[in-house]
Amino acid sequence: MASPGLLTAQSARIKQARRLATRAFRRKAGRFLVEGPQAVREALEHRELVVEVYAEPAVATRHRDLHDLAAAAGVPWFEVDRAAIEALSETVTSQGVVAVCSLVTVPLGSTGKLIAAGVQVRDPGNVGTLIRTADAAGADAVVLSAESVDPHNPKAVRASVGSIFHVPISTDVEIVTAVQAWRAQGLQVLAADGYGATDLDTCIDDGTLAKPTVWLFGNEAHGLPDEINAVVDHSVKVPIYGRAESLNLATAAAICLYASAREQRR
Repeated sequence: MASPGLLTAQSARIKQARRLATRAFRRKAGRFLVEGPQAVREALEHRELVVEVYAEPAVATRHRDLHDLAAAAGVPWFEVDRAAIEALSETVTSQGVVAVCSLVTVPLGSTGKLIAAGVQVRDPGNVGTLIRTADAAGADAVVLSAESVDPHNPKAVRASVGSIFHVPISTDVEIVTAVQAWRAQGLQVLAADGYGATDLDTCIDDGTLAKPTVWLFGNEAHGLPDEINAVVDHSVKVPIYGRAESLNLATAAAICLYASAREQRR
């Protein structure tokens, strides 16, 4: 039985927060769920985004800094029982704390020297990892096409490991139109493609990667659509020296973004 004062899975607040697991309700409410101590910590560093926190009683002791950050920001902290936290969690074993936050996406705008763009990326883990990798490589923005998964999807948020709060993210972007805007800002547009006409080593050696760049990463199964491949400056393959048939999206993105980051910082 739940202790007095603990919210349960049947509480109206928990039921309402649980609905944020669906994209339609996230858009309607303008909020999403952030799960786990590290991700909630990153959220609380951007306190204006955090609406409320739900946590098992032990979390306030085990992660005292989270409770203190929430208190300093005036963020409501609700203690909940195990069933309630599991109702809000997308993991098999919940880490005991979930925050409700305002959506983080921003309109496509001035974007800097290095941008990662996902085109029709359907796997939430890949979207979250793309955000995390772009953050680690020092990219200025992440852009997702209209056909890509929502970065606020719980699995994508978890895969970003807090990076969703570090880098500007634009969604529902019409990529062909965006290419024109990027070129007007002086950026080249490169497509990561296993069958590309040039390879990454050549782009490093000839100075291509030292230029301000947008990298496009396509759908896991089908790559980039023909209409997008037709408007890029170069289609670039990562050379494979062994016997692997191909690289997955997340791995290719890490290699390409870090190659550009290194050359831009030389």
